Amino acid sequence: MLLRLLLKWVLDGFVLLVVTWIVPGFEVANFGSALVAVVVIGLLNVTLGFLLKLLFLPLGILTLGLVFLFINALMIKMAGALVPGFRVKSVWSALVGAFALALIHVAFSVLF
Repeated sequence: MLLRLLLKWVLDGFVLLVVTWIVPGFEVANFGSALVAVVVIGLLNVTLGFLLKLLFLPLGILTLGLVFLFINALMIKMAGALVPGFRVKSVWSALVGAFALALIHVAFSVLF
């Protein structure tokens, strides 16, 4: 269980680095910053993100989940402000990055 969690954490850090190569406006100084950013994004999603998703659930149903992508982008943008070595230049970069992260996570979940 712990090994699986550590593997997922390292894989998410690698995915964040891949997104920095794909999405302009994402900057990660090194792999350590990516790992810290993954933890901070996860904590923000579990706390503030959960509350926002609960609050906007009716709108999320009407937009077929599109509003949740915007909430994830907001969490990524906030993590960029909190984590040294991780920077997201604009909200649009955060939105494209959130979409890219979602696509890569779906691809990995299909593969594994």
